[in-house]
Amino acid sequence: MAWISFDVFRTLGFKDTLQLKPEQIFKYKDDISSADWVLYPEYWQLNALIYGLKAKVFPSQASYLLGHNKIEMTRAFEMVAPANIPHTEIRANTPSNADELWELMLHPFVAKLPKASQGSGVWLIKSRADWRAYLERTDILYVQEYLPINKDIRVVVIGDQAVCAYWRLQADQGFYNNVAKGGVIDQSPIPAQAINLALHLAQSLEIDHAGFDIAMVGDHPYVFEFNRLFGNQGIEGGDQKIRDTIIDYLHRKQEPTGPNFPKAPASGRKRARRAA
Repeated sequence: MAWISFDVFRTLGFKDTLQLKPEQIFKYKDDISSADWVLYPEYWQLNALIYGLKAKVFPSQASYLLGHNKIEMTRAFEMVAPANIPHTEIRANTPSNADELWELMLHPFVAKLPKASQGSGVWLIKSRADWRAYLERTDILYVQEYLPINKDIRVVVIGDQAVCAYWRLQADQGFYNNVAKGGVIDQSPIPAQAINLALHLAQSLEIDHAGFDIAMVGDHPYVFEFNRLFGNQGIEGGDQKIRDTIIDYLHRKQEPTGPNFPKAPASGRKRARRAA
């Protein structure tokens, strides 16, 4: 079997692909070891696949590791794009740190849980009561400046290209732009700065399957986070567009590389021999 998939819904219709349930990882060790690609494993499978079976995994290891935790993600962003991160503070949840951050941050500010998605685990802190409620929910304090925006941008990157980008207008309840929280998709033109930032982050950090959330403040893009698994609501062509892009990317990644590749077409090689 050329490819193994652990997510039948995301790889529906992939040719020459064995569809497995995650718990079958040990039963099909030989097939997995010989597969060209292992697609969409769950996070708990990652180390066993990469280190135990030497499997080539898609999405990439970096997509999993950085996408699993906002703290690790933010620190990686700060390393490769420090000018494109909202002011962020990450501290242990101690009384002294909580008091210091309350005084340090401009109000209101944003507080997040390190592991959450689709707008969950994110709060706009306006009062001491909001702050105390957040402190009771987490061991790690993750706070970020509140940007003056009423919409943001989702840039979907698959492989080495931006598949699509669209605006997400703020939900009726305010603050949240996530579609899962009531945000509205808008297909108006997207600034090139946002797409270029997403591609820079993806290429620098080896992320090959992500929906990046980016805000524009004037002409300057700021990245909030990326989601390794993202919805297709705003993608023209939907699931089929995503599948076609993935298949093309994985086939290109399987091709040999190096000084002797790509080789000339057979007809070209024949002409060269005759000329010699």
